[in-house]
Amino acid sequence: MPASPVERLRTLHLGVAPGARPLVLPGPWDAASARAFEKAGFPALATPSAGIAAALGHEDGKTPAEEMFAAVARIVRAVSVPVTADVEGGYGLSPEELVARVLRTGAVGLNLEDSDRTGGLRDPREQAERLAAVRAAAGPRLFVNARVDSYLRGGTLDDAAERARRYTAAGADCVFPILAPADDLPRLRAAGVTGPLNFLARPGDPDFAELGRLGATRITFGHGLLLRTLAGVEELADELLRA
Repeated sequence: MPASPVERLRTLHLGVAPGARPLVLPGPWDAASARAFEKAGFPALATPSAGIAAALGHEDGKTPAEEMFAAVARIVRAVSVPVTADVEGGYGLSPEELVARVLRTGAVGLNLEDSDRTGGLRDPREQAERLAAVRAAAGPRLFVNARVDSYLRGGTLDDAAERARRYTAAGADCVFPILAPADDLPRLRAAGVTGPLNFLARPGDPDFAELGRLGATRITFGHGLLLRTLAGVEELADELLRA
């Protein structure tokens, strides 16, 4: 019997040996970009909330939940590879409702951040309990990526590592210390961050093979790929204007 999409997504992560080249998951912002990434050969995709927000004409963090879930559903319908969805802070939904809404889109994973609605950080114990409730509601049906916003909010490596350990213990399949510098990957590993580790790749970072050697399991890009695409669109617009 063929593996289900969520089983395929989980296997892709667990199949990355320590120090090996990470799993690279491009971030589609619409159905067309999703199809392009699938056609290129990527085995799974990870939607970026900021990229979808920009594509829909919203500021990052201001996309209504209905529009975000609808956009994810369109992306899922457009491709045959597994899709994991960035659901920001969860839109105020209960863990049970959040899981149900993600599953209705057809996505087989979710990315849940630990920033609160005021722009601060949730208490790590409270967030761990929330993740445990999401895990309980989802069971094996969703791959849970727990975003750790310590670096984003001016916190320390120690805080990021503590949160990552708690979230893994609560049932997260992967942790994502967003904006962690590449040089901190070995330090996070040394601080007890185990299992799949998501790294946000930005211009100037080491190549993917080196990021794997440093400790990354999974590479995502946020809305960086959309920004690169828009730069090309702006060049095209200038060319047309001058023609």
